[in-house]
Amino acid sequence: MGASDAASDGFRRLRGDARLAVYIDLKSPYAFVAIHPTRAMAAALGVEIDWRPFTLDIPSYLGSARLDRKGRVASSDRTPQQWTGVRYAYRDARRYASLRGMTLRGTEKIWDSSLAGMAMLWAKRQGAALFDRFLDDAYACFWRRELDIEDAGVLEERLAEAGAQVEGFRAWLAGPGREAHDAMNQQAFDAGVFGVPTYLVGDEMWFGREHLPRVAWLLSGSRGPAPDVANRSFDAPVAVGSEPASA
Repeated sequence: MGASDAASDGFRRLRGDARLAVYIDLKSPYAFVAIHPTRAMAAALGVEIDWRPFTLDIPSYLGSARLDRKGRVASSDRTPQQWTGVRYAYRDARRYASLRGMTLRGTEKIWDSSLAGMAMLWAKRQGAALFDRFLDDAYACFWRRELDIEDAGVLEERLAEAGAQVEGFRAWLAGPGREAHDAMNQQAFDAGVFGVPTYLVGDEMWFGREHLPRVAWLLSGSRGPAPDVANRSFDAPVAVGSEPASA
């Protein structure tokens, strides 16, 4: 088996029975702005989304920094090149967030979002509707700087507000929840997942919401010509095989 075949087989096994698996991280601005168009695409095709947490190790490739209460850099180990990349990433994500009236403020530090990922798994076990409520609330609050995703008590409150049963949540975090999260993260990393949002469809992996037209085409059986590089909005019904409108 060649390297390409092995990778495809790995993505297929990682996806499992889900038609569409999507990896996200609460601290990623790119994942934040991808939630709505991903849902719209899936709804237009009648496809359920298997949302999965993937906790990014941002300091390993972009360094780390912390802001003071006035928004000034209090400490940093980033190079000038890393700062350039980080600032562009936020500016790019804000462009798309502003189109939907979404608030996206730069974070005050590099957060450990693993507890938030575990909270996603807890919510997911209680149904898609509840998961969506929790995800929308958590994302919106976090990017307004109103949610401490490293505080288990705060996450428990958010789960309860979304309608989740939370008895046993904190004990689960310290045991089975941590084990499930870490195993899922490692399995995804070993298969080749490296960022968010990442889409698994068929035996392929696609990174970034700009690939949603191609993901939609694959989910529709690859009927008609493959989409070109232009992006499009999924607020309108998907016309498979038609020329995608730029957005």
